Amino acid sequence: MAFEVTFELKESDLEHFRAVMRQAQSGAKKLSEQEILTNAKELSLEVKQDVPEFVRLRLEKLQTLVAMIEDDEWQIPEQERSDVINALAYFSDPEDLVPDDIPVLGFLDDAIMIELVAEELQPDIEAFGEFCAYREREEGRSGDSTITRDEWLASKRRELHSRMRNRRSSRRKRSSFRSIF
Repeated sequence: MAFEVTFELKESDLEHFRAVMRQAQSGAKKLSEQEILTNAKELSLEVKQDVPEFVRLRLEKLQTLVAMIEDDEWQIPEQERSDVINALAYFSDPEDLVPDDIPVLGFLDDAIMIELVAEELQPDIEAFGEFCAYREREEGRSGDSTITRDEWLASKRRELHSRMRNRRSSRRKRSSFRSIF
C-alpha cells in the first residue's frame, strides 16, 4: 500500500531554509572546495541504503551537482561554479536541521535542501544534462572521448540556425501560397 504525504512550504518556510543555508555556507567558508565536494559525495553514498524514494531521488540530484563541478569537459563558468559549491556547503554541516541518525526522517531536511538548491540551479542542471547526453551520443558515433562544452555549444548554435532557416523557408512557402489566392 502506497502512502502519500504532501506539504507546502510557504515563503516564510523557504526563508527559514535559506537562513539555515546561509549559516551553513558561512560555517563552510573554512573548507576547501574539495572538502565540500567530498562531504557531499559521502552523504550521497552513506544515505543510499534504506531511505525513502523521496530522499533517494534528491540524492541523485546531489550527485548531479557534484558531477557538474568535477566534469573537466563541462568547464562550468566561475559564477555558476561558485553557486553550486555554495549550495553544496550545506551538506558539510554535521549539525543540520534534523540529525541524520533519526531513522527515515533524518535525511528529510537534506532532501528538502537538495530540492530547493536544484530548483534554484535548474537551468544549469538541465544544460549539464543536455551536454552529457550530447557527449554520450557523439562519443558513441565517433569514438572520441573528449567532447567539450564548446563543441556542444557549437552544436546548439548549428541547431538554432537550422531551425531559423526552416522557419524562414516555411514562411516563404506559406506567403507564396497566399499570394496565389
